[in-house]
This record gives sequence, structure tokens and C-alpha cells, in this order.
Amino acid sequence: MDPIAKATRQSFRMRGRSFVTLALCPVVPIAGWLEEIDVTLARSPDFFAGKPVTLDLSPLDLSQSAIAHLIKSLEQRNIRILGIEGVDAAQLTTSMPPLLTGGRPCLLAQNEPKKPEPKPKPISLLLDSPVRSGQSIVSEGDVTVLGSVASGAEIVAGGSIHVYGALRGRAMAGSSGNATARIFCQKIEAELLAINGYYQTAEEIDVALRHRPAQAWLEGTTMKITPLS
Repeated sequence: MDPIAKATRQSFRMRGRSFVTLALCPVVPIAGWLEEIDVTLARSPDFFAGKPVTLDLSPLDLSQSAIAHLIKSLEQRNIRILGIEGVDAAQLTTSMPPLLTGGRPCLLAQNEPKKPEPKPKPISLLLDSPVRSGQSIVSEGDVTVLGSVASGAEIVAGGSIHVYGALRGRAMAGSSGNATARIFCQKIEAELLAINGYYQTAEEIDVALRHRPAQAWLEGTTMKITPLS
């Protein structure tokens, strides 16, 4: 090898990256599950826009052709799948998204008991101006909005969401697995409400609650929405 070329050659470098994705978990019947997605997209066409999405098929037993059909059905809805988890590598073809492993939640094996390190308390976020259409607010803690949340806007909180105005956009509380999170607003006109992954679209919210102060919380796996007294 030319010694000059050897001296000037740069080493090949690779770096790891970690990203947060939305994980879709299909249930049977798949057709019914896709209909639920269609309902969500009808109200919020940009719900998945620009968001990395993975497909968790661990609860299902699908053939290779069924997986391919599911991926195609999602692509027809402009949902691009970044990767697939919960299946054997033999079930995927080279034309499918890659197999992913190691996604959370997971259990870490420990040889010796270790004293858990205290987790820092998530910082609450206070917004003293309205959230405009097209804005996406993400926080690990509670989110408080002193104004309104416009249609087409989105708030994602690890804790609870408080809106001291009209809530017309999408509010997703408890995104980090907090089933005790709640959503409060002075005027409920939401496109979508979600707590810990369980959601209701505008069509599912009781008409009698519209334009009134309300709160939402989880009772088991069912979202409850009641007026604020």
C-alpha cells in the first residue's frame, strides 16, 4: 500500500443513535383495528405526519404475507414503518422494514441488588400564550396552558394537562405510562384526548360536554370525561 495513502486514510467511524418512536400494536381483527386508525386520521390527518413509527407484532401470530399486507395497508394511510419488533427474522423479507430488538419496556438482569438511583422529578411546563395550529408541545412533566389550544395543535405530556381556555386540538397525557394523569380544560372542543395510550376522538365525546369545563381520566382501560363543577 502507498505509505502516503496509508497515512492520509481516515478510519471508518460509526456512531449510535437513540430515538423515541410511536409504537403501533395491532390487535385482531386487523380490519377493525385499521378502521380505528381511519377514524383517528379522519379527525386528525396529520396525526402520524413526521413521526417515526414502529410496529409491535409480539401479541400476534401473522404469516409473512399477512405482515406484508399490514405494512402496505399502513403505507396507504401514509404511515411509514421504521422497523418491526416481536417477530422472527425469518418472517420478514428484505423489502420489509428491519427487525428491531431491545425496545422498552424491558427488564435488566442484575447479579447483585443495587440501590436504585432517585429519578429527577419531571419539570412542569407553563405556557402563558395560546398554542397555535401546527404547534406540537412535548414535555415529560405536566403541561399548563394559560390560553387556548387551537385545532391542529398537539400537546404531549408525561403527566397531566391543564388548559385554562378552549381545548380544540389534541391532548395526550400520561405518555410515559402514567395511568393516573388527567386532562383538564375550561372548554372542551378537542379533536382527540388520550391518557396512557387510551383515547377518544371528537365523535366519541359526549355532545352534552361540548363547550363546557371538563376533566378526563382513566378508569381501568376506559377513559371517563365529566364536567367540572
